[in-house]
Amino acid sequence: MNLSRYIKNPALYALAVGAFGIGSTEFVIMGLLEQVAHDMQVGLQTAGFLISGYALGVVVGAPIFTWLSGRLSHKNALLLMMLIFTLGNLVCWWAPNYELMLTARILTAFAHGTFFGVGSVVATKVVPPSQKASAIAFMFTGLTLATILGVPAGAWLGQNFGWRIPFAVISLVGVVSIIIIAAFLPETDKDKTLAGESSSLTRLLGVDILLKLLMTVLAFAGFFTVFTYVQAMLTEVSGFSLDAVSAILMVVGLGIVVGNMFGGRIADQRPRQAIIVTLLILLASLLILPLTLNNQPLTVIFFGVLGAGAFATVAPLQMNILNSAKGLSPTVVSSLNIAAFNLGNALGAWLGGYVMTHYLRVAYLPWVAALLVLVALLVAFIDNRISLKASNTSTNLTFDPIQQCEA
Repeated sequence: MNLSRYIKNPALYALAVGAFGIGSTEFVIMGLLEQVAHDMQVGLQTAGFLISGYALGVVVGAPIFTWLSGRLSHKNALLLMMLIFTLGNLVCWWAPNYELMLTARILTAFAHGTFFGVGSVVATKVVPPSQKASAIAFMFTGLTLATILGVPAGAWLGQNFGWRIPFAVISLVGVVSIIIIAAFLPETDKDKTLAGESSSLTRLLGVDILLKLLMTVLAFAGFFTVFTYVQAMLTEVSGFSLDAVSAILMVVGLGIVVGNMFGGRIADQRPRQAIIVTLLILLASLLILPLTLNNQPLTVIFFGVLGAGAFATVAPLQMNILNSAKGLSPTVVSSLNIAAFNLGNALGAWLGGYVMTHYLRVAYLPWVAALLVLVALLVAFIDNRISLKASNTSTNLTFDPIQQCEA
């Protein structure tokens, strides 16, 4: 990947740092759950709401917080979200009881969706038009790096110094992000579609928007149906030791980073085809993965391919919905898509657990997940057909939805 075009664009680095902090706080709890449950004197299942509650907080909070922050400039909205994020993590570090910690997690999740929703719009405005999808992918690199560096580091800190310390460190990342965003992010116009006239609820619930959101939900439900139970798959089926799981997860993380940047590049070149291509890669990896589970080297390779395929879809899906924002607030539709990613996360985790408990062994989860991605592909074909038909009947073929909030 040619990253040289980003070297002189500190605004993208500012967004990526914020994404790194938010990604770390979302996933770090997974490696600390038993310690938190013991310290807070709650059951492990109850402690699990710190994960699912966060995901649902993003789903609910993304459109609401985006709407409430609509009268702020994009830069000020991002600074406000990072302030909420930092305070939320400080409360998690200090929380004397489970109820307060859960409340802080949900509040932090509200900021998550709006940061990525607004950040995606800002990323497209600080680069040339031909690099918009790559700019979104670059911002999400902060999130993907959190899965490789932030989460393992947080788990290590928690194991050696107590589970509260990772939240204190993540709060410091939030402070650094606030400083960097304040210093390097340029002032951009507020979303006038949102700040002035209300976006049409009918348009937000229209077929074109709902199809794009459904694609996102299905694609990431497919990924998390498998990824949520990756430890069981690696140890119970492939015969890896628990000590090997962390190293394999780093391979998955590297695949996620590579796939994320790849998705951005092809979405810049062929935006409509990019969704089909990346979903096909994800589908193929899920279909092949169960056939490799008895071969450890191939298992590692295809888990890496699975991570690449899943996150290669991120930038194409995000640009796809932004390109449908005519007459709507780009930040609202962007944040709705972030909510859809997290809804897919929660749905996939639930579906995988349900199928394992009632029907199939863990080894067959990738094929269940493949059905979800196959439906996502069918939805993508339908969406492409509708979009092409609309383009053929439109007299304004050069409309750029990102620019509407600058008009």
